[in-house]
Amino acid sequence: MAKLAPRGRGRRTVNEINMVPFIDVMLVLLIIFMVTAPLITPSQIALPSVGQAQRQPDRFVQVVIDKNEELRVVEGRASAEGVPVPLNLLALRVRELQSAEGSDPATVPVIISADKTVRYESVVRVMDTLQKNGVQRVGLAVQAGR
Repeated sequence: MAKLAPRGRGRRTVNEINMVPFIDVMLVLLIIFMVTAPLITPSQIALPSVGQAQRQPDRFVQVVIDKNEELRVVEGRASAEGVPVPLNLLALRVRELQSAEGSDPATVPVIISADKTVRYESVVRVMDTLQKNGVQRVGLAVQAGR
C-alpha cells in the first residue's frame, strides 16, 4: 500500500516582522527621555568680557579700517586722520612708527580699529599681514557696552 502525503496545511513560514516588541522598546525609550529631559541643564558658553586695562600704553600705533575697507595708520593718540596705506605696505609703515623715537618695536602695541560694517575677513587679513611680518603685539579696539 502506498503512503499518502498529508493533505493538511503544513507549517508555513511567516514572512512578516512582528512589530509589537519594537513598539514596546520605543515607548520605554520615549518615557525615559521624557523623564530625564527636564533634569539636563542647558550648557553655558563662557564668553570673554571686555574690560579696561589698568593703564593705557604711552605709545601705540593704530590701524584704522574704515567702512570702505581703506587702511589708515595713526601714530599714538594723534588726532590726525592718519596716512592712507595699501595692505602690502602696511607692515613697513607700522614698523617705522613703532621704531620712531628710538623705542623698542616689540614694546609698542598695534591696535586695529575697524568700522562695525567692515567684514571680519578684512580685519583678519590685516592681523595676518602684521603677524607674518613680525609685528608681535596686535590687538583689537572695542567699544565698551553702554
